[in-house]
Amino acid sequence: MNITPKLRVVANQPPELVVYDEPGTCSYLKTETWRLPLRLPVRPLTREEFGARLAEGDRRQGRLLYRTACPTCRACEPIRLDVSRFVPTKTQRRVLRKGDAAIEVLLGPPVVDPGRVRLYNAHKNERDLASEDRHTSADGYRTFLGQTCCETFEMRYLVGSELCGVAVVDRADDALSAVYCYWDPARSALSLGTYSILKQLELCRLLGLRYLYLGLFIGACEAMSYKARYLPHERLIDGEWREFARS
Repeated sequence: MNITPKLRVVANQPPELVVYDEPGTCSYLKTETWRLPLRLPVRPLTREEFGARLAEGDRRQGRLLYRTACPTCRACEPIRLDVSRFVPTKTQRRVLRKGDAAIEVLLGPPVVDPGRVRLYNAHKNERDLASEDRHTSADGYRTFLGQTCCETFEMRYLVGSELCGVAVVDRADDALSAVYCYWDPARSALSLGTYSILKQLELCRLLGLRYLYLGLFIGACEAMSYKARYLPHERLIDGEWREFARS
């Protein structure tokens, strides 16, 4: 007799279903084993509900939420900027001035189209962020960046009429959360990754929001350690948000 295993329910508000919880090889630290239980809220989250989850260290991927629960490694640290306390460096201010002179920023709902998928794949492969799959399909892009369980929008970066970058951003009651940013490798001189974070900080100020969440900081991974350049910042360590400032 076949018995279908029951989904585990997490008693949050609203409740969440754990749809996947298996260990695997870490994508960031190849010698480590990761565990990322994926949780599906039973309905879309309000701004307040999503904000509470961000404060507890949650991240979002598509319609799913996750928080690291790795058996032996604690390298992943959620990181956020207190908007009122953040001070840009001279280099960051220069990036902002250069970008503002060349780039038009538009806001809108997440879109899935061939142009975005091509740009996403070009960025992923140029920066060697692809794993075994070198080409993400439109369905894969939709699952990752087009679907959501909270309030989500795009920041679109255009040079002239050309879409040269996209940042997918989530909205909470007191914060924005940077989900993913990708850009045309041919536009690397514009430093669109840095520019995007600085524009999201500007938007936080405009909306009166306290925090910008930057995802996970991993000191031993170059692709994830750059976030420490934004100071002061806070990282969630052993359940406590701790500030890191310039020495």
